Amino acid sequence: MPVIAVSDLRKRYGERAAVDGVSFTVEEGEIFGILGPNGAGKTTTVECVAGLRTPDRGEITVLGLDPQRDRAQLRHRLGMQLQESQLPDKLKVGDALRLYASFYSEPADWRALLIDLGLADKERARFGKLSGGQKQRLSIALALIGNPRVAVLDELTTGLDPLRTRLRGG
Repeated sequence: MPVIAVSDLRKRYGERAAVDGVSFTVEEGEIFGILGPNGAGKTTTVECVAGLRTPDRGEITVLGLDPQRDRAQLRHRLGMQLQESQLPDKLKVGDALRLYASFYSEPADWRALLIDLGLADKERARFGKLSGGQKQRLSIALALIGNPRVAVLDELTTGLDPLRTRLRGG
């Protein structure tokens, strides 16, 4: 069974179809990307998969669960990084990771995430003082803190420095 299955997804905003007839599957261990120009419905598709938006038509399953009906169960198995995330400006990076880790019974090692995502020197930095790329890497860390089986990352590379990413091996 695929970890994500989307069949004939449709989502409209008034008269405008943001997504119309989208179907795909993602298998265990697969890295899957949705590409397209701005306004093509990528974020709407991702938000429907995560249960953040209700599709007008179509079927979606994530780990065999319906994102709308089984939202509470899915929340502990799905990590989500949104296109734009915001935290209080005065919240420190380490405090944010500790807080999010407290929501899960078996969280990831937040210190390891800091190191892996190049934020080890920012543990005491306030969110409002981070660069765009650092905010993006923190958002990824927060999506992974719950040790999800599936991670959905929207606009993953926005604000990231490709040279730094390449130098860190990822």
